[in-house]
Amino acid sequence: MGKIENIAVDRLYWDEALETQSRADWDALKLDLLKKHLHHAYANSPYYRCSFDAAGVHPDDVKSLADIRRFPFIDKQVLRQRQQAVPPFGDLLAVPERDIVYISASSGSTGVPTASPFTARDFADWMDYEARQFWSSGLRPDDRYCHSLNFSLFVGGPCVLGAQKLGALSIHAGTVPSERLLAIAKQFQATAIWTTPSYAWYLGETAIKEGIDPKKDLAIRRIFVAGEPGGSIPETRQRIEALWGAKVYDYYGLSDIFGSCAGMCEEQHGLHWAEDHILVEVLDPETQEPVADGERGELVLTTLKKSARPMIRFRTGDIVSFTSEPCACGRSAQRMLGTHGRLDDMLIIKGVNIFPSDIEAIARKDRELTGEYKLVIERENHLDRLTVEIERIATDGGRDDELAVRFAGHLKSVTGVSAKIVVLPPDTLPRATHKAKRVDDRRSGVWS
Repeated sequence: MGKIENIAVDRLYWDEALETQSRADWDALKLDLLKKHLHHAYANSPYYRCSFDAAGVHPDDVKSLADIRRFPFIDKQVLRQRQQAVPPFGDLLAVPERDIVYISASSGSTGVPTASPFTARDFADWMDYEARQFWSSGLRPDDRYCHSLNFSLFVGGPCVLGAQKLGALSIHAGTVPSERLLAIAKQFQATAIWTTPSYAWYLGETAIKEGIDPKKDLAIRRIFVAGEPGGSIPETRQRIEALWGAKVYDYYGLSDIFGSCAGMCEEQHGLHWAEDHILVEVLDPETQEPVADGERGELVLTTLKKSARPMIRFRTGDIVSFTSEPCACGRSAQRMLGTHGRLDDMLIIKGVNIFPSDIEAIARKDRELTGEYKLVIERENHLDRLTVEIERIATDGGRDDELAVRFAGHLKSVTGVSAKIVVLPPDTLPRATHKAKRVDDRRSGVWS
């Protein structure tokens, strides 16, 4: 998959007619794709035929996009169970195995890999979307793009081919040690890189410790991040941008569908969704009713084209918010305003729901703190108590009490939660080279 010759580098859009169409046109396109996709799933997947029949629904019942709510949910547990029941790919599969050309896999909490299969057409559609997404973030054929995501069955690995498709010089670095990655970025003067928010921060700090000024000694001007909420938290994004002298663009993807399904354009205000590939629902986790525009709910996804393994109403467990308002860039696709956390990451402290991302915004906003933080939850006398550990930048701890009081006040005003604040010396908390672990839940019998 080499470069496309004679590509117009000054064009604003990868596919202008598609990306700027009206909301009515988006809905008409999605409805047409949905009807065909549900028929494909029903006709070719043993699981979906049984599931739809048991729920008393049929693809012919779909007359509007809202009718998708008549169909049953699936989740990660269902995927894992069906794969184990009908190895190796499960009976959600809707094509013969000979048509599968690629699989990604994720281990999940049980350690049992769940495969995500692709036909050649599925894979080509995915790469075209990755190119479209990179283009919206400003990547161009004259860029040198360093792909520093894991290539070992990780669905983010092949996304580098999207950068190659638009013509960028692509460096398949993978998850090499930080010092080696910095050397590669410096030697080849990479202009763009993709990693997690935590690792972007860690890599910048490592560069400084190695005597490298990321802003002066490196050429990176675009950082794509995914895997954690930080890229859509303005305070986190701004701290990383200040460290690198580069723009940060948040991307979102999941192995169960394909690499990156949404990403920031150069306006950096929300993540444009791949609406021609995936139907989005944002639902109240308890009532399963749609939430209003801008409100938080669980992200539920339905594929519209992926033929190898359709995903019909997949509950992601991610808590997100969306808007359908037009973007200043001219693109009209729905925008995800951020991944606020996961249902299994949500903490309930004295009746208040709180996500680690809510606290991250406070930690990253205070420039007297390093931005690192850790949440410790304990139960004392049947009451949950939250301790937030933060790091100061100064080596002198003379102002620790003042910093703690200030942070506690901000936390209370933003979340309504009171917490004990512990201020630590710099470099006390562990740094993450992939996804950061921010929560230490020491409670037992939390749900009893």
